[in-house]
Amino acid sequence: MIRWRKLLPGITLGAFSLLVTAQTAHDEIGWRGDHAETKEAQLGATADLSTAPRVGVDRPKPIYPLYQRDKRIHGFKPFQDLVDAAPEGSILIPPPGHYAGPVVLRKPLTIDGKGQVSIDAGDKGTVFSVEADDVVIRGLHFSGSGDSHDTDDGCLDVRGHRALIEHNRIDNCLFGIDLKQSSQSIVRHNTVSSKALDLGMRGDGLRLWYSNDNLIEGNTISDSRDMVAWYSHRNTFRNNVGMRSRYSIHFMFANHNIVEGNKFYDNAVGIYFMYTEGGGARNNLISHATGAAGMALGFKESSDHFIEGNEIIYCAVGIGSDLSPFQPGTTIRFKNNRIAYNGIAVQLTSELGGNHFNDNVFEGNLTDIFQAGRDQGDKNKWSGNYFDSYQGFDKNGDGIGDTPHEHYAYADQIWMEMPVARFFKTSPVLELLDFLERLAPFSNPELQARDPQPRYAKPVRNAG
Repeated sequence: MIRWRKLLPGITLGAFSLLVTAQTAHDEIGWRGDHAETKEAQLGATADLSTAPRVGVDRPKPIYPLYQRDKRIHGFKPFQDLVDAAPEGSILIPPPGHYAGPVVLRKPLTIDGKGQVSIDAGDKGTVFSVEADDVVIRGLHFSGSGDSHDTDDGCLDVRGHRALIEHNRIDNCLFGIDLKQSSQSIVRHNTVSSKALDLGMRGDGLRLWYSNDNLIEGNTISDSRDMVAWYSHRNTFRNNVGMRSRYSIHFMFANHNIVEGNKFYDNAVGIYFMYTEGGGARNNLISHATGAAGMALGFKESSDHFIEGNEIIYCAVGIGSDLSPFQPGTTIRFKNNRIAYNGIAVQLTSELGGNHFNDNVFEGNLTDIFQAGRDQGDKNKWSGNYFDSYQGFDKNGDGIGDTPHEHYAYADQIWMEMPVARFFKTSPVLELLDFLERLAPFSNPELQARDPQPRYAKPVRNAG
């Protein structure tokens, strides 16, 4: 509702509207209940970090005069003028059109472009920087950042708490949305892509750095480098789509994050947990993580995660775990996942144990289980899983196999111990050698996993 309009010096009445109404942008943050118990259990959970002094961590942004920026923006009005003229706490609705960046916002303000406003920095520096709390950025198109990794050129830098970033379109920017020391913010329904560069030279579509308790929901991130969360805790990533990038999501030193309901296609790696504790992934679809390092779900020295209800298909490696779980006495729990048509379904490259697999479906994989080390079949727990390679029967019809499912490595030991031989994994020679090994073993096969109660019939999974 329009309460009043205000005429500003040098700007006509029809130039834009300032809708001054009280707006509580974050009434919908009931999602934080998922993390309430975890947060209360942590040391210092009652500290109000949002009032802590902000530490400047960004490198100084270079100042580029207009003549150094691309000529396409030389006739555009500076968007900074509208921001400077708007009263603190007001709602700015600019008239439709193209505007020139860069822009720095240092006061609480709601900017609503209604999907009809574009801000272009002319291929130099960062397009828009938010340096205040309680800011709303909605319905804008950001484009034309620089291409410098040294100064993290991007479209939208967020350096305040409780920001609402929604329904924006971001393209032709090195980095997309960059949250640093920004907590209790919402980033939702944005479309982000990087510059048309080689994969390693792109910037991150979305980055969280020392940013906690944020909701990342309903975004589409494509043709960027990574979506990352570093030193960022208790964030929720929900119903996002990630395509044609390197890491769909990469966590590092980031604890108790939840990844749910996302769809990740054609990325080198789906979800990777590195040096993390707590949280997990559920009900995600991860497909076509291919290439030399292709992996749907990865763990590096991480502990106490749950992995539930995910669909992992057509990947080089479905689940890859290195020294995980890392903390003594912790587990990583895999339940009700479908792991199908992958090169290697589960690759465990440590001897620590602690991985628990219950009620999962394994079908169509070239190799179901690769367990490094010797005679490790009893350290990880397997129960109630379905294997399409199970060779037993179910005489009493209770749906459970009469004999345990035991997965042994025969000739597979060659490529397991000599990774360069993996290139020949399905070659006729190795297939023949594997057949002869199973027929009349001339070496001791290695037990990879043992499920004492495998499912005989494939369980029905819900489409959702």
